[in-house]
Amino acid sequence: MTPKTTMGHPLPLGASVTPEGINFAVYSHHATAAYLDLFREVGDNQPFARIALDPVKNRTGDIWHVFVEGVGDGQLYGWRMDGPYKPLKGHRFNPHKLLMDPFAHAMHGRFDMFDDALYGYNRGSSLKDRSFSTADSAEATARSVAVKSAPMLWDSENRPEYALSVSVIYECHVKGMTAHPSSMSVHPGTFLGLCDKIPHLKELGVTAIELLPVAQFNAFEPPTLVDPVTGEYHSNYWGYATIGFFSPHQGFASNPMPGAVVDEFRQMMRAFHEAGIEVILDVVFNHSGEGNGNGPTIAFRGLDNSIYYMLDEKGRYANYTGCGNTMNCNHPVMKHLIIESLRYWLVEMHVDGFRFDLATILGRSNKGEWINDPNLGLLNDIAVDPVLSGCKLIAEAWDAAGLYKVGGFPEGWAEWNGKFRDDARRFWLMGDNTALNLARRIAGSKDVFGTKQDTTRSINFITAHDGFTLRDLCSYLKKHNERNGENNRDGSDDNLSINFGVEGETSDPEIIRKRIKHAKNLMATLFLSRGTPMILGGDEIWRTQQGNNNGFCQDSEISWIDWSENALSSEMLRFCRMLISLRKKYKALRQLMFADPMVCRPRHDNIRFHGVRLEKPDWNDCSHSLAFELLDSPDAPRFYVAMNAWREPLSFDLPRREWLDLIDTARPAPRDIVDPREAQRYDSLKLVVQPGSLRVLMSD
Repeated sequence: MTPKTTMGHPLPLGASVTPEGINFAVYSHHATAAYLDLFREVGDNQPFARIALDPVKNRTGDIWHVFVEGVGDGQLYGWRMDGPYKPLKGHRFNPHKLLMDPFAHAMHGRFDMFDDALYGYNRGSSLKDRSFSTADSAEATARSVAVKSAPMLWDSENRPEYALSVSVIYECHVKGMTAHPSSMSVHPGTFLGLCDKIPHLKELGVTAIELLPVAQFNAFEPPTLVDPVTGEYHSNYWGYATIGFFSPHQGFASNPMPGAVVDEFRQMMRAFHEAGIEVILDVVFNHSGEGNGNGPTIAFRGLDNSIYYMLDEKGRYANYTGCGNTMNCNHPVMKHLIIESLRYWLVEMHVDGFRFDLATILGRSNKGEWINDPNLGLLNDIAVDPVLSGCKLIAEAWDAAGLYKVGGFPEGWAEWNGKFRDDARRFWLMGDNTALNLARRIAGSKDVFGTKQDTTRSINFITAHDGFTLRDLCSYLKKHNERNGENNRDGSDDNLSINFGVEGETSDPEIIRKRIKHAKNLMATLFLSRGTPMILGGDEIWRTQQGNNNGFCQDSEISWIDWSENALSSEMLRFCRMLISLRKKYKALRQLMFADPMVCRPRHDNIRFHGVRLEKPDWNDCSHSLAFELLDSPDAPRFYVAMNAWREPLSFDLPRREWLDLIDTARPAPRDIVDPREAQRYDSLKLVVQPGSLRVLMSD
């Protein structure tokens, strides 16, 4: 029996559950008709009710809306929109396709990318996407889920709220943290499973985890890559193919019931906050999981294609993202969706911040041009939003079309510092012309971020999900992505990596020692530099991806973290844990002031650069050494750091002070790093640093 309906309300968008029923509202400017399908059970392919909305009574402006009585929490539904199908004009309406609600707080089911019915055109037609499909997609697509707004009792919860100046970020993948059998998780690969790693993260000392995308994504986008070993299709493991910007990814739930993932996500949030750890979400607003013009019709394409996507004059998709489409982020409708999504995750789900994938897309106009006036674009709208202004906003300040704006984002944003990654790698792993650039990164990257309020706006990192792990960076000269199914063409060829004479794994103890020593050099450089440090999950336990530097499709042991303990994993964990502890304890290691290595201001700067001779840094192209002092105030402990990337030992002059010998990456563990309370006195005025090594002294 068709349920009773009334006109309903245009706001809020999405499905709003009340004791009497549900108000459904969806945006479409160009649609001529709208239909709401309601389903009883998860496996039902036919709706128990299809409600045709009256374009007069059930439409306010561009919002289609209806109130349905007698339905409630957990109701499964989807939209169908009719209108012009004119791809060359940008319109791709097709009422035969069941569409996801962009504002749904949960989704359930999967997108069968191998089913022709999921596509708005006939895939076998010579006309390609200019043809029209009449196949019903209900069997091939997921359902939106109406979720009752029932906030947890957050009153007793204290958000950690760390300033960036004391933050240490740990980037990881929800499933990858506990999918490997060695994780011993009760709920492997899920939000609840991630909670099992809280003790490890607390022991390590990080203040925040940064999760790769957790919003509902199209796991089989694209469905073309085949593992040459297993013959099986790869999935989109990383999740950079968002469909539901308000919906936690159903695949990360342990409970398969529709909507249960919302509660599990919030349980995870409570657990992390109780442990004093923030949660930052990697959000992907730059493109969707519908792909290019030959992709499926799942949501935005069928709701109002020309509004949600950037198109050219012939209706073709702009591809500034390298993923087939580009969201029209500075259109008022898309702006509203993005800001409301961020507010939802912050207010209702209690996350602490966001990292924006390919964030320069959010600064492009509908013509693809960078919006030069920062006050006019979405990036500024987010930064000054009264709800969002207090949370962490982190940008990947570049995109696939070559727009590079690191240091150029509005006030309120922090940004990934790709220059830090590259210059640290070049100094320790490559060749000439590296010392001055590394000094700039250590001093806060004033040449990049000098207009910002302080050095914390630079998110420093050596490795991230996109690229080699730290272990592989020191073990492979070339990428090894054959298992991805693209004949090793995918992934970056510019890795700035080294293998010390053997490509990949080896049993040679000398090579192994060199590799872990250089990994320690890189990690120490990260934590001794000004800015906010971020590490890649698993680097602290010597994780490998077997040379794969583009694990986006590897839902396998290639990407999952192996938690099995061995001597090297324990050694690396101890080294990282003690580095983080040092940085937290001593303010000299996390100064906010920018400095210019080329300008000596001893009365103002709390960093002083040296070479092998005091006050004489060597900025020559052939220099492979660097030394510097870090201090906070005259009566506080200071640090002396000497870096030798040369192939022979170097002797550095020391300032005349009483020093404690803290770190020497050339020494075997556990003498590689020691607690200041256990450190030995260093009495000489000369400090010998072994080839490819780093030493740190502290004055008490």
